[in-house]
This record gives sequence, C-alpha cells and structure tokens, in this order.
Amino acid sequence: MYTIKNYVTAESLEQAAALKEKGRNNVIIGGNLWLKMGSRSIQNAIDLSRLHLDGIEEDAEGFRIGCMVTLRELEVHEGLKGTFGNIFKEAVRHIVGVQFRNLATVGGSIFPRFGFSDVLTAFMSCDSYVELYRGGRIPIREFAEMPLDNDILTHIYIKKDGRKVRYQSYRITETDFPVLTCAVIRKENDFSVVLGARPKRAVCIDGIALEAPEEEAARERFAAQVAERTEFGSNMRGSAAYRRELARVLILRALAELTEDKTC
Repeated sequence: MYTIKNYVTAESLEQAAALKEKGRNNVIIGGNLWLKMGSRSIQNAIDLSRLHLDGIEEDAEGFRIGCMVTLRELEVHEGLKGTFGNIFKEAVRHIVGVQFRNLATVGGSIFPRFGFSDVLTAFMSCDSYVELYRGGRIPIREFAEMPLDNDILTHIYIKKDGRKVRYQSYRITETDFPVLTCAVIRKENDFSVVLGARPKRAVCIDGIALEAPEEEAARERFAAQVAERTEFGSNMRGSAAYRRELARVLILRALAELTEDKTC
C-alpha cells in the first residue's frame, strides 16, 4: 500500500518535469498498476493524462507511440500488426487479463526497465527508440542499460526496417510473470536474439552467424551458442541452468517459425 500527499494533474511536460526533479518521492502516474503493488510514501503523484500522450501515430518511416498508450491498444493496433506481425500481441497477451491491459501503459512498462518485462523484450527486438523529455531520443537497447533517473519518457519510436521477429515466452502458469522471454530477429540473412526475464533486464545477443537457417543442425548450434553467451540468474521461478536450457528451446521454436514461414 502507498500514500499520496498531493495528486497533481500536469498541464504541461515542463510542469511535470519540474515537480519530478524536486525529489525521489515525486512519481509519474502511468496506469498505476505496478506502483500500487509497492509500499511507499509519495509526495507528489504526477498525472500525465491531459498531455495528449495516448496516441499511436504512423508515418512513412515508423510509428510514434505515446507513453500513455495502453498495452491493450498496443495489442490490437492494426498498423503495428500489419508492419511487425503478431509480436506485440504475443508479448502482452499473457499479462494478467484484458482489464489489466486496458489500464497498464507503455510508458509505465518501459521506463522502470523491469527484469520481468515482456514489453521491454518486444520493443528491444525492433529498431526502437525512447524519447525522453530531457534526454531526447535514445536507442532503447542503450536506454535499457541506463540507471533510473528523474527524466520523463514521452514516446517510443519504432522504425520500419523490414525485419521479421518471432516472440516466445515461458510461464509456470498462464498469467504469472515469465520465467524467460525470447525474441528472435531476422533481418535479411542476419539473426539476433533478445532474452529477458533472465531474471535481469532484457539483453540483445548478436554477432553469431547462422549460415544455414533451414538446417535443423545449424539452428541447434546457433541456439546453443546464444544460450552459452548469455548471463542468467536464479530466483524462485527457476535456476540459471534451467533458464539457459529454456533459452535454447525457445530460440529453436522462434527460429523454426522464422525459417518455415516463406514470407520471412
């Protein structure tokens, strides 16, 4: 449970940033779902709902997604599906239920850089950039490694670069946090992998060649090399060794989808 002293509906990003920078007990309110699971005293709860940050805009180069867009909107958006396939639907469909996803926001899912985040894994598998009020536009893979600060995430921009992505995750129960998340990317003849819920933040593994993607033995070698290169940890959902073996299996499943689909 948490307590709030002042609830402020920001009239501008300037006002929101000024309040947030006054101290660590000033907090941006997204969908207010992950926040309410904690216990803390909040001096100023800052609401961005009047700042028109809840839209998905498409142009010739990509999509610009506001921080207040809900996970449900991400899941069902036809433009995103037409360009990137089912990656965002697959990444969020296990997150509790539709009612939860109608409240949870993209910004609230990305900015904290949770280790368990399906959403972070999905965006990292695309050519994505966060737009920060102070920090400007930063590649999301760089952002994922940065420490938390007092900046405000306003948008995420995803470029259309022709890549194909397949998403896999494993959970002990349907709506539980994932034991491991996995996205395999194919861009022409180059393959790379994003692994999340390790249980650390998602990480991208690239630079490993897959010379004959249609051959099962080649895919086995690729999956084993990626799993071996990745650092895993242990928690109540699984050991590091278990996650390493699980990564190999999920990579193989995603690779099979990518190589057997003739449109990829």
